[in-house]
Amino acid sequence: MHGLHLIADLHDCTCPAAHLLDRAMLAHFCADACRRHGLTVVGELFHAFTSPDGEPAGVTGTVVLAESHLAVHTWPELRAVTVDLYVCNYSGDNSTAARRLFDTVLAHFAPGSVDKKEVARGHLRI
Repeated sequence: MHGLHLIADLHDCTCPAAHLLDRAMLAHFCADACRRHGLTVVGELFHAFTSPDGEPAGVTGTVVLAESHLAVHTWPELRAVTVDLYVCNYSGDNSTAARRLFDTVLAHFAPGSVDKKEVARGHLRI
């Protein structure tokens, strides 16, 4: 159960609009980034939203990892993104890989400001 949970709210993102709107591009980026940082992708699901008038309105997606998950939600109208990354450390300490992946994902959106938290999870009670 022992793991690391990293969460962030990104504001005033200056990335290209496609980073916030293109479901396929975001899915590819997230899965590829997980692999590049040594984490094991076992599945993914990304969904693009549309406004009532049919315009693109953001993406929500999750990459399921053997080590746990990466979730990303975009709000292009606010130039905002939320990121949620949790890795467990059952078979080895994945904290360094998680922090590097987290930094890569945050940099991808080029936020003007970031609110982030780091939480140690699942310490076993004896």
